[in-house]
Amino acid sequence: MMVDARAFARRPLRLAVGGVMVVATAFIPSAESVAADQVAEVELTYTCAFPAGFEDIAVTVKAALPAESHVGTKVQPRDVAVTLTIPEQAVAGLTPVRAASVSAVARLTVRHSIGDTSADASWAGLEAPSAAVPAEGDMVLTATGPVPTAAFGSAGEAALTPAGLSLSFAPRMADGSPSVPPGLDVDCGPAPGQEGTLATIAVKGSEPDAKPPVPPTPPSEAAERPDVPVPTEHRDRVKALIATTDDELEDGEDSCPIEIPPEWVMRNADTYAAGFANAAKMDGAVGLGPVHMEVVMNKRYINDSCAGTVDVTSEVQFEYQGRRQFPPAKSTFLTYGFMPTTATMELSQVGGPAIVHSHTLPTDTYPEWSTVTAQLSMRIYDVEVNGVPLDVGPDCRTATSFPQVLRAYGTSIPPEGYRVAAGGTLSGYAKIPAFKGCGVGEDLDAVFTAAISSAGKKADNYSKITQAPLCVEGVPDSPDCPPKIPKPER
Repeated sequence: MMVDARAFARRPLRLAVGGVMVVATAFIPSAESVAADQVAEVELTYTCAFPAGFEDIAVTVKAALPAESHVGTKVQPRDVAVTLTIPEQAVAGLTPVRAASVSAVARLTVRHSIGDTSADASWAGLEAPSAAVPAEGDMVLTATGPVPTAAFGSAGEAALTPAGLSLSFAPRMADGSPSVPPGLDVDCGPAPGQEGTLATIAVKGSEPDAKPPVPPTPPSEAAERPDVPVPTEHRDRVKALIATTDDELEDGEDSCPIEIPPEWVMRNADTYAAGFANAAKMDGAVGLGPVHMEVVMNKRYINDSCAGTVDVTSEVQFEYQGRRQFPPAKSTFLTYGFMPTTATMELSQVGGPAIVHSHTLPTDTYPEWSTVTAQLSMRIYDVEVNGVPLDVGPDCRTATSFPQVLRAYGTSIPPEGYRVAAGGTLSGYAKIPAFKGCGVGEDLDAVFTAAISSAGKKADNYSKITQAPLCVEGVPDSPDCPPKIPKPER
């Protein structure tokens, strides 16, 4: 967010808000795991957003996996190792004060696909022990650790493909003390044009003695402090709706999933967000926000007790001085690496509201995967080049709108990372389209397109946004009301 509706009906209700789909209904739990009988390995190139700019690193993913499985039977990857070969120029950025050693934690997203269905699993918490920083040359770190199981809900050839990669580096000085700053988070994406499949598994029909899913029992304290306050009468109606599936399940599986009527759980809230966005071609960053966010929570709330997941979709409108946009942001960059250029950037929301999707699993920690997708347009004005004003006109903007996708992960027990209701930090990339309408008396479209727009993976623009906790309508005594302005993280 491996449970049937009867078990879930006895569980106290927890309402979540706002996520990225990590487990699809094609992937279901079972009581047994299949032993590994193939050693799979794939070598990939990832492009990572290091402080000094984008760098390609070599990544080798290795795991022991079964060559075949059955529908509904758990597949347990074993002996997982992610080896990172970090080039010399990126190593220098990891250790700005020349730390003596570096350790790392890796989180690899692995896409499980079978037929037309796919779902993402998070191989999180892979740890690379501390290694000495070489005086010169590349640095090699190998992250290992246990990863979650997955099961397939239909027969066919299943594929496991590494996708996104997040790295958290912890440099240490010669005496073992943390460096300053003490750590560095780096997001990476697979370079395009490479065959990235780690392994394929032949999935056959269900085994005759396959056991039904056994539900995990979440701790009671999680239900006693739900993320989103809901009026008592509506909470009782939701519980009653879930409870009715106890009888309906006897007649088949039509009782899963359950979509809660929005009028029972939908709430209004607001908050603020602020952060930074890299201008990749200009090798600099621009501040974003603080922007006011008007949130409609729980526009769609789906409890799939058969799959053991809760999916919630919410909507967000950005607001600044009555307009659907971020506050204008003025910054100075070295265009083409040498020309000092000052400009004001305005990001406006286009089309419908931003979509916030959270996916939660009712396990001991209540992990929550979230994604925010907004459609934006960028306008540039008040431009000065080397101190001389450049008249770009009133409508120098991207020729088309573009999606900004931010992702985050957190847990409720203990409360760590990002959760939609509690806030936190999200990050992601955006490709900036070509510009049009730039220039008065001369066409400057090509100039701004060349200086700003994305031109492949290396030019992707990285954003990191911090959201304050939601101030929920109807909860006047909440410590999160009125909404706070967060301190953005770089």
